[in-house]
Amino acid sequence: MIIFWIILALVAVVAIWLAVAYNSFISLIARTKEAWADIDVQLKRRYDLIPNLVETVKGYATHEKEVFERVTEARAKALSAEGPVAKGEAENQLSGALKSVFAVAEAYPQLRAVESFASLQAELADTENKIQAARRFYNGNVRDLNIKIESFPSNIVANLFKFEKREFFELEEGNEAKEPVQVKF
Repeated sequence: MIIFWIILALVAVVAIWLAVAYNSFISLIARTKEAWADIDVQLKRRYDLIPNLVETVKGYATHEKEVFERVTEARAKALSAEGPVAKGEAENQLSGALKSVFAVAEAYPQLRAVESFASLQAELADTENKIQAARRFYNGNVRDLNIKIESFPSNIVANLFKFEKREFFELEEGNEAKEPVQVKF
């Protein structure tokens, strides 16, 4: 009779552990999905700002047609990209295209003085900061989920219920972020 109760207690402990481990996976997956939704919201905000920025610059730099076409194409690719890896690559192309728009704007001092351009530029910079924060939040959740999927004994539950690792959302920081700041007197 004691063996029966011991076996029953072990089965109960294993069942409780399975339930707790399963629920922790569900929680991590939900947080990861929420974090990806945050990235999508900020990217949508960025996509909505780009046409206004292009139109503002276009009014001053009408002969820079190639730059505007590149931004429009990059925006379209970014809008249609699916998944963290494809989205990251498309966002890197879009960031490069946007840099060329700002380079064009540098050549037109009167454009930089326009309030709507300055406002769009500030809003875009704010959005970029929010994208970076959302990306860090998402990647942190992906890291936690991937570690749990690979760690023993939770990997048993992950394999049993076929939980899969997620991909990180990587963006290039650009060469200027990697190089030390030049101070000149």
